[in-house]
Amino acid sequence: MTDSRSYGYTDTLSAEHYARALRADIRDGLARTPKTTAPKWFYDAWGSELFEQITQLPEYPVWRAELGLLQLHAHDIAVRTGARSLTELGSGSSTKTKLIIEALGSKGLRYVPVDVSADALHQASTQLVQEYPGIIVHALRADFTAPLVLPEPPGDEPRLIAFLGSTLGNFRQPVRGPFLEGLRSIMRPEDHLLIGADLVKDEREMLAAYDDSQGVTSEFDKHLLQVLNRELDADFDPDSFDHVSVWNSAERHIEMRLRSRVEQRVKIRELDLAVYFALGEEWITESSAKFTTDGLQAELAAAGLRTDQLWSDTGAGFALVLATAR
Repeated sequence: MTDSRSYGYTDTLSAEHYARALRADIRDGLARTPKTTAPKWFYDAWGSELFEQITQLPEYPVWRAELGLLQLHAHDIAVRTGARSLTELGSGSSTKTKLIIEALGSKGLRYVPVDVSADALHQASTQLVQEYPGIIVHALRADFTAPLVLPEPPGDEPRLIAFLGSTLGNFRQPVRGPFLEGLRSIMRPEDHLLIGADLVKDEREMLAAYDDSQGVTSEFDKHLLQVLNRELDADFDPDSFDHVSVWNSAERHIEMRLRSRVEQRVKIRELDLAVYFALGEEWITESSAKFTTDGLQAELAAAGLRTDQLWSDTGAGFALVLATAR
């Protein structure tokens, strides 16, 4: 049984938040040229399971590289930050976060996981409270892509804000700057920000990570169509689209795309909308930025954040950056 003194929960999202946001993004995104929608709609229960499978694929080194860096440097992170409050954006299952929790010392540590999924928050928080007696968990259901209000740590308690998994790469460059500035605005001088970032590497290696030999990524990409069929009463036929991955060298993005195999018109009844796809037309379903270490530090600096320490796995092409407010 979870001790209610050790676990609190705040929901900042209305019951209609998901439905409204989905409708707006799909209506606007499918009217663009090229068609472009946000990747967050993949992540219902089955989509999240598929992504967990992707993280274990031999072609996808990101998850293992970040885990390895945290195993090597969690103690150093704890020493440098002195944090007694840990906030994680997009916490999900909080698996890798345990390394940081253990390095910081769980007894009396305040952990604030932030996610849009109430189920993921409850499941992970309950497990953490049971696994780490003395930890204080306050789960926050919120959309961290919107202006974020976090609970203030008591007194001058140092806080570490973690944003792992290279999720920063899901923001296109014009959005990343304001997002990082927003984080900077809520940080105090004693706070630190820890970011995981996937680095530019061999093009074939990057493309394979988003188009694996077992077809899991393809299933994940096409799963979006099932989500839209269910949530918006659409009539997408997954067999009429091919999954492709493309390296956009100009923007340093890997893009997952659905390519129409036929000329077709799809009905989305909840939006009273019919969407035309030409033969071979591509729909960008996810855009994942890849960074250089210099470029990442420059973006942080432009947002008012100073790099305190950078650790990288050059073999796997991944970096962890610990930054402070300038």
